[in-house]
Amino acid sequence: MITGSTDGKIMVRRCLVTFKPFRIFVVGVGFFSLCFLMTSLGGQFSAKRLGDSPFTIRAEVLGGVESRGVLRKISDMLEVILKRMDTLSKLDNSSTTDVRRLDELSLAISRYPEVKDDFKLFYGFISVVRDGTSRCEVPRDSRFPECPGKVDWMRSRWTSDPCYAFYGVDGSDCSFLIYLSEVEWFCPPLTWRNRTSPPTQQTQQAKSPNRQAAFRTDLSVLLEQVGSGKESLSFMKRRIRRLAQQWATAANRLDLKLGQRWRDQKKILVHVGFLTEESGDVFSPKVLKGGPLGEMVQWADILTALHVLGHNLKISMSVKELQGTSLILYRMYVWVMLCVGLTVVPCCLSRCHIRVIDTFGTEPAYNHEEYATLHGYRTNWGYWNLIPRQYMTMFPHTPDNSFMGFVSEELNETEKRSISQNKVNNMAVVYGKEASMWKQGKESFMEILHRYMEVHGTVYYETQRPPEVPPFVKNHGLLPQHELQQLLRKAKLFIGFGFPYEGPAPLEAIANGCIFLQPKFQPPHSSLNHDFFRGKPTSREVFSQHPYAEQYIGRPHVMTVDYNNSFEFDSAIQEIMKIKVEPYLPYEYTCEGMLERVHAYIQNQDFCVPEPPFIPTNLSLPRSASGSRMLGPLFVPLPNSTALGWAPNMMAPAAWPPLSSLRLLVSQEGQSCVEACHSAGFVCEPAHFRFINNKEALRGLEVQCEVVDSEINHVLPAFSVMRRECGLQREPLLFSCAGYSPKYRRLCPCRDFRPEQVALCRDCL
Repeated sequence: MITGSTDGKIMVRRCLVTFKPFRIFVVGVGFFSLCFLMTSLGGQFSAKRLGDSPFTIRAEVLGGVESRGVLRKISDMLEVILKRMDTLSKLDNSSTTDVRRLDELSLAISRYPEVKDDFKLFYGFISVVRDGTSRCEVPRDSRFPECPGKVDWMRSRWTSDPCYAFYGVDGSDCSFLIYLSEVEWFCPPLTWRNRTSPPTQQTQQAKSPNRQAAFRTDLSVLLEQVGSGKESLSFMKRRIRRLAQQWATAANRLDLKLGQRWRDQKKILVHVGFLTEESGDVFSPKVLKGGPLGEMVQWADILTALHVLGHNLKISMSVKELQGTSLILYRMYVWVMLCVGLTVVPCCLSRCHIRVIDTFGTEPAYNHEEYATLHGYRTNWGYWNLIPRQYMTMFPHTPDNSFMGFVSEELNETEKRSISQNKVNNMAVVYGKEASMWKQGKESFMEILHRYMEVHGTVYYETQRPPEVPPFVKNHGLLPQHELQQLLRKAKLFIGFGFPYEGPAPLEAIANGCIFLQPKFQPPHSSLNHDFFRGKPTSREVFSQHPYAEQYIGRPHVMTVDYNNSFEFDSAIQEIMKIKVEPYLPYEYTCEGMLERVHAYIQNQDFCVPEPPFIPTNLSLPRSASGSRMLGPLFVPLPNSTALGWAPNMMAPAAWPPLSSLRLLVSQEGQSCVEACHSAGFVCEPAHFRFINNKEALRGLEVQCEVVDSEINHVLPAFSVMRRECGLQREPLLFSCAGYSPKYRRLCPCRDFRPEQVALCRDCL
């Protein structure tokens, strides 16, 4: 090492006299690599515990003898590098021996595989020098329109998170482009990285053998993983145990349905963010005091579904635990499930792997950070720049997101017969566990209800009966789940007060043979007029307490009336007492339905593979008898429908959902694609926007366009009838089912769906 140091001094003196810009660059690269290596080694051999530095893992794995062997090799390598740096200081840009000498330096490093990964950026720099010109100019590629903006963002904010440095970002444009093309997906792959870049997540997965997922019916391992110490966790574990047999039965059914189909086993990191101490954990203290349980119901069911499907779970219940997980391990997980309550997504999580559990949904206009900021959609939630389908909701109210859901207990035939025989025709249970839900404004319709029915409540109290609860109400206090279920099996009516919104309780009541009566909202509640929705990343209008129950279940199981209209309310109560209903549970809220849906997402949704822009002219077209290519329409009218479908003679690009499910419609002015598709008996499918964002779709719909522009706006693609102007979408993250404008009619990519499984098209399994 003394010799190496002497050589270094000689080299520095020589450099001071003879350096040219290119030589400065080369020696700078060598010096940077040397410092980087020495720093990493310092982290290796001084760290006291696993995880002290990204390089500690290697030191911990190697034994003492192996570590000394590595040090000897490093010592040899440093001497070689110093000598090569002395040689490289004499290089000139026009020298014909540049490439050979640089290759010699690259070969010197590659002789030591133990540290080769630590020089991944160095390899990139060598590749840049090989041509004598920089290959790190920011590309202007129509397939990656966000690339220049992302590079600008990285230039100003790459130091905001240490994860960027872990992936090799050092402030240079080269490192930005490497990161944005290999870790993220915003820039095109760099051709000069083909041989020298470290393996990406995708190549690592391609090389590693896939393991087949096998259905599990034993939940003991999952129960141990969930842990203990909080009442919220105890609630979740009780729920998992109570539904264990139903999950096992559902797994056997789905296994038979899928046959011998191969299912990849995935590694899934689940961070239950809303229960962390860092988030305040407002849920746990209220579990036994009438607090909201919907989130815990959903998370318990998500964990169970992933476990039963046979995937490899890691569960995190604290931010410290999440941050403590090795950054290298993060790259192994193909799903990282988070709570929407997180305000920052750590860059080391590889955004394409993230799934966010989001009860009320995030619309694209709120998700796109720059667009939301410029156009007034910025809130305290959202703006993560994810593909909107990475957000997963409790109900299918936001087609831009993926519908995750939860499950309700399914009754067997014996239980259904018992309910039918023991229903009390004049018994009502009120949906409201907290005394605050019973405050003023409910006296009028409660008096009408009391006139016909015996009213029961389950309002929490400690010592004294809550004064908000009327004297005629028989209050049982907060009931355990099995006792509440017995109460619902006797009652004829389950009545909502208008809050909470979209909870699981109405579905449980309907599944136990109750009729759910809920208030109609006039005007509809939204972020514009209601404090509860203000600040949430959605402009959705809610017309009733439980829109899913109203739209997807409806009469006779669900009745939605104006509580302020005494005559309408009175008539509804009389009708309820006359009719008889059977217990009903939509298939998508059964254990089997949820397993089917989650299975389809895991096996088919891959946001780490960039979707190339759809170019119709690249399609394979049929040929005529003379051999010339026949140009036919891309979209053709469907029989007995106003919608267009994919032309059967056109080869459909690979997509999920498949293009056989596509139904192309035009909305009315001021109508969103959510409404347009729903009114036609379909559902909006955001994955299909890229196939209709073109002139061929406008031509198929016979839209007259004098001007066709490409813009960034969340209502596009759309057209104005009055002005005869048409607009196509330039920003894929802003493809939006929810967007609407009174000036435009929108092109809507609708699709069909399976009966009682709106998340999946008919051919999606």
